[in-house]
Amino acid sequence: MKKHSYIFAVVLLSLLFILLQSCSPKDEEEVKIENLRDNKLVAITGYNAYSYFIYKGQPMGFEYELVKKLAKYFNVDLEVKIVNNIEEMFEMLNSGKGDLIAFNLTITKERLEKVDFTKSINTIKQVLVQRKPENWEKMKLHEIEKQLIRDPAELIGKTVFVRSNSAYVQRLINLSDEIGGDINVVKAERELTTEDLIAQVSSGEIDYTISDDNIAHLNSVYYRNIDAETDISLSQRIAWAVEKDSDVFESAVNKWLDSMKATVDFAVIYKKYFTNRYAFKKRITSEYFSNTGGGISKYDDLIKKYSELVGWDWRLSASLVYQESQFNPNTKSWAGAVGLMQLMPNTAKQFGITNLKNPEQNINGGFKYLTYLDNLWKESITDSTERIKFVLASYNVGPGHITDARNLTEKYEGDPDIWFDNVEVYLKLKSKPKYYNDEVVKRGYARGKETVKYVKEILERYEQYKQLIK
Repeated sequence: MKKHSYIFAVVLLSLLFILLQSCSPKDEEEVKIENLRDNKLVAITGYNAYSYFIYKGQPMGFEYELVKKLAKYFNVDLEVKIVNNIEEMFEMLNSGKGDLIAFNLTITKERLEKVDFTKSINTIKQVLVQRKPENWEKMKLHEIEKQLIRDPAELIGKTVFVRSNSAYVQRLINLSDEIGGDINVVKAERELTTEDLIAQVSSGEIDYTISDDNIAHLNSVYYRNIDAETDISLSQRIAWAVEKDSDVFESAVNKWLDSMKATVDFAVIYKKYFTNRYAFKKRITSEYFSNTGGGISKYDDLIKKYSELVGWDWRLSASLVYQESQFNPNTKSWAGAVGLMQLMPNTAKQFGITNLKNPEQNINGGFKYLTYLDNLWKESITDSTERIKFVLASYNVGPGHITDARNLTEKYEGDPDIWFDNVEVYLKLKSKPKYYNDEVVKRGYARGKETVKYVKEILERYEQYKQLIK
């Protein structure tokens, strides 16, 4: 009896293991794609309130979150390139300056002549965005309805501004044929986005524009005097674009999309950016929303002030502070580091800081320490851009471990003055006995992998800040 129970338990556990494996999110897998250059996925996207933006110091967006997961699936780094003109996106893709366009693109026959599309990510309808009557808040619903366009045929003779090179242009041309009358279609200036045009409808600068319904409905939360309930198209597919004849890459992306769309994670991400209208309104009214506010955190002025001590771009400094504390002045680590820049009490004392939870004192102390580290490396690492990486690494793990890694790099015939593919390699190896017991190593074991990741993430976020924050 016991034997049968044991066998049953083993079979049950085996089945449970197989079930758990099959239910695991596919984006956790690692897949190698040979034709990705420099072990990197280069994604072209737009800069708006739903695809890609910075909010309270954190890069966010529907396409951004998905493409991050895709890069992880391919086991490569991610580089995001911001382009606001759709035609330029296609030009960059076809000239080899990106691997895919991760953007809210409608699949059209005209575009299929230029690029291939992935499987659809979602479907939308194109809607007319129009302004409600002047005193709409005091009017009854049927009175408002009488003054709005509900039949697309009523657009005959009307002027509609649309985003340049968008799918809306062709849709309105086709609609003109369908209703047997001319619609005056005006292509907006190249730099204007659909969101910009919706804002112009709200302000009265223009009367009409066209938008995807999910985007229009989001914006109606903020611009309460706009209406976006008149459909001008049937359902249309939204997808990402890849170069023509990149069959292996396209197939791999499609495989990932199939598995990703079946997860709860995908539904949560979509809801976060297209359904949660309260969060959208909160973002776009914040001074720390990159599209409108232009700030990163409420400590920007202090970061700018003390960045001058070390001579850094304040956006690099902000990326460091975000990495350390996510701008929370009350953060305390397991090791005892405190505040915005996670200073250790002994370090703070060394630089005359008495209250680590005081934001200005903490930032002042952090930048005094960064200045000390910069001066420490200035003689040996003469290139100021390269030196930043050594300063960041030293801030995280201490200069002694970085000196050890440089010694190992030199011993194994690498370049001790270069971080990437040189010193960072040997810092990671300092977790192995062969290397931390080497005679050139004075500080012993180090969890170098964490520091390498730390430097990489700060620099990547800095590049994102440079693209999105003036």
